[in-house]
Amino acid sequence: MARLNALIVVLLVASALAAVSMQHQSRKLVAAIEREQNRARALDVEWGQLQIESGTWAAHARVEKIAREKLAMVTPQHQALVTLDGMPTQGAAPGGIGR
Repeated sequence: MARLNALIVVLLVASALAAVSMQHQSRKLVAAIEREQNRARALDVEWGQLQIESGTWAAHARVEKIAREKLAMVTPQHQALVTLDGMPTQGAAPGGIGR
């Protein structure tokens, strides 16, 4: 009977230690999940800011202003405009090359 009691005590202590170990591991994993969720939220905020910044940098008015001021570009006169319809004319090279 003493051996059975000793075995039960050993199993009980092992079970208690396993429960404490699992609880500790669970708490560590919950903390890691919370850290990653915070990181994901921060990355979402940064993504939104980058989207706004991208829109600002690519805004037509900004590009046009830089083209006029820094590159001294101007809108061509109506007479200087050439429109292409995409269809090669008779005798022209494919794609309009060689004109």
